This record gives sequence, structure tokens and C-alpha cells, in this order.
Amino acid sequence: MDFKNNILEAVGNTPLVRLNKVVPPGSATVLVKCEFMNPTGSIKDRMAVHILNEAEKAGKIKPGATIVENTSGNTGQGVAMWACVRGYRCVFTMPDKMSLEKVNMLKAFGAEVVITPTDVPGDSPEHYVSTALRIARETPGAFYVNQYHNQDNINAHELSTGAEIWRQTGGQFDAFVAGSGTGGTISGVGRFLKKKEKETGRKYRVVGVDPIGSVHYNYFYTKTMPTPHVYKVEGIGEDILCDAMDYSVCDEFHQVNDKESFLMARRLVREEGLFCGGSSGSNVHIAVKIAKELGPGKTVITVLCDSATRYTTKFLNDAWMKDYGFLGSDRDLGLVEDLLKTTPKQVITASDTTPIGQIIETFKSKGVSQVPIVDAKGNPVSMVHEVDVLRGLQSGEVTVTSPAKAVAHPIGGLIYPKARIEELFRIFETDQVGVVVDNGKIVGIIGKIDVLEFMGKRVK
Repeated sequence: MDFKNNILEAVGNTPLVRLNKVVPPGSATVLVKCEFMNPTGSIKDRMAVHILNEAEKAGKIKPGATIVENTSGNTGQGVAMWACVRGYRCVFTMPDKMSLEKVNMLKAFGAEVVITPTDVPGDSPEHYVSTALRIARETPGAFYVNQYHNQDNINAHELSTGAEIWRQTGGQFDAFVAGSGTGGTISGVGRFLKKKEKETGRKYRVVGVDPIGSVHYNYFYTKTMPTPHVYKVEGIGEDILCDAMDYSVCDEFHQVNDKESFLMARRLVREEGLFCGGSSGSNVHIAVKIAKELGPGKTVITVLCDSATRYTTKFLNDAWMKDYGFLGSDRDLGLVEDLLKTTPKQVITASDTTPIGQIIETFKSKGVSQVPIVDAKGNPVSMVHEVDVLRGLQSGEVTVTSPAKAVAHPIGGLIYPKARIEELFRIFETDQVGVVVDNGKIVGIIGKIDVLEFMGKRVK
């Protein structure tokens, strides 16, 4: 007889399937790993089972323990499945942007779910990660899964996902594309492939996918934290830096927006018969982009992260898509670097020792309302706004001879030249300008009027 001792043994060994209709003629072959065929319907089953097995073996999870985790839903389901089989209680924290289906599926496993606000800073006590940490501290015998910073997250994908892809292809492919949430998938598979490069001499292109609003893309290219903001696609991207994200094994990152993600996901369901979620659309959108670049005779592999069963009331619903403008025509505004080319301006900066009086003169003579502060190497470190100077002088805390650092605040609005222009809109909503950084240096400052002029020229 051929059977599994329990459902946990059914995790992994998912099929690779060729895409036929969504890949244009003249492109490389695109193969998708159908991770939505894991027991709870997502790739997170791999990581959850591996982390918890290792923790139980090490005695970190003891009888009667409570397992606590912050989740966008998929990790929670993998953890809850394991806990059901092994006999543990679970408590999960989840942002309020996640689908009702995900919440109800966790509760169906008997888990407790604590909903937290989505649109809060990563260091807020209300953030779902902070809330999970607090619950773990306050619960006797709790084990915190810590998927964002747990190295076993990476190990799970190096040992299983990467190894499976290698066995299924014999190593005969050219690029691997994956979204970066916690970073576990792309880091684990990336590490596996980089080791194989050394063994075989064959080059593998490891490509990260990041939604507009997440931090990974900008951090990869600038090593500075951008201003994160909310996006609709779930289970991909992040607003904090994760120790489970190993940027060193990635060759490049590409951005994708909500509309691109959802439209491709709908095509995968309706044209390829692959019942997968929105982040799968993100991955395939970029995989097709890479396939067009590589051309015939090459092979690109990506992952379909989870099942569309979680999203029947969201992107699979026409009314929902129309409500959010995803089923209408909107224009792609292009990249930040395109805008910079049309509005070349001198970048005005100061040092932290520049007198406030000189900063005021800069405001007046250059017609600007903020001046970035840079260190000796030209790296941006802080920002002085007009209102900072006004408040400092009014309170008497500073004078015109005081150094700029006395009124400077942490710099925000950092963005990479190849970021999408749409990403500037959220920066503007927080009353900041876009500070364009490349190789650690400020290469441009973009305000609302710059974008308005750029858009105005395009419609003439």
C-alpha cells in the first residue's frame, strides 16, 4: 500500500507545469511550480513544517506549548495544520487587509486570530509583528515562529524547493523568479542555485519580484529604507527588513503593481486553468518579462505561491476589481528616471554642521522648502524642512548659528531611479518629497509639481 502516515508528509513534491497561453511567441519557456497544491494550498507549508519540526526536535516546543506567529494567512495555515497533527494551541496576528477567507480558514483549524491595522509603521506596537511578539512574551510556554527572521525559513526552501526544482529539470534552466515576502523562498532557492553555479559552472539568474509599496526592491539597489505603503496584493512584499531575506544570492529585482498582478492571476486561472492567487500573478508577470528578454531556447522557472480559494471575493470578483480600478484603462506613467530626465535640476544638499542661517538662505535663493543633509561620502542621513527651522527658532531651542543637525529629522521618501512613478504618490501623501537615491547618492529631488508637469507634457 502507498500512503502517508499523516498529512505533513504530503508537503512538497509539487509539479512543474509549462505555461502556454500567457507567454508571447518568441519568448523563453516559462515553467511554474504549483505550490498551491500543497496540503493547505500554499508554499508556506514547506517553511512552517520545517521550522516547527526543527524546533520540536531541539526542545523549543514542549508539550502544552502555544505557537504564536504573525501571518498574512498562508504561514498560519501551515502552522495550524502542523499544530493539529502534533496537538498544540495556536494564536495568530494578521493585518486587516487580508481576505476573510484566510481568517476563516485559520479559525477552521481551531486557531485564535488577532486582527491588527495594516497602515501602521513597521515599528508600531500595533503592527502585526509587534503584536505577535507581545502575545508570545505574555504567554507561558509560547513558541514564536518568527518567519521573518528565522534562518530555518531559508533552509526549508534550500533543502526542499530548490532541490526539487533541480531534480525536476536536471538543472537545465536559466532563470528563477520569485516574490520576496519574508524572503525565504528566493533566498533558499537562490542559495541552492548559487552553490550549483560553483559546482557546474552554469549561470542561473535569480530574480526577485516586489510589489510597489514594499521595501525590498529599493533596499536591494540603494541599501536604504524607502517609505513603505499599502498595496492590495497579498503575501508578497514587506514593510520591514527581514533576516530571512538574503539579498546576496539575488541578481536583480523587478517591481510589479497591483493591476499587473491581479490581471495576470486572472489570466492564469481562466487561460491556463491554474487556480492560483494574486502573488502568483506578480511572479508570472515578471517571469514573462524575463522570458521575452531571454528568447527561445531558454527556460524561466517561477512559483505559484498559493490557491485562489483565498481570493474569490477579491481579485476573482469583477465588482471588486472595478471598485479598485483594476478593470479599467489606466496609463503606465513610467519610471522615476524618466521623470528626472525631463526635469533636470541641481541637487542641493548641506552637511550636519551647516549653520541654520545658511540653510534659510538656501531656502530663499533656491526656492526649495527642504534640504537633505549628507555625510562626508555624500550619503543621505537626514532632512531639514522649513517647518523644522521655524519651530526651532520660535521655541528658542536654536539660533541662526546652530548647526543643521539641531533641527534635522530622519530622511523619508527615499526612492530608486527605476522605481515606478506611482510610488511617489504615497510619498506625497505624507507631505514629503521624493528623494531619489542611486548607489548611496542623492541624484534628484522630486516634488508634486514635477510630477504634474511631467504628466501634463504627456497628454499634449
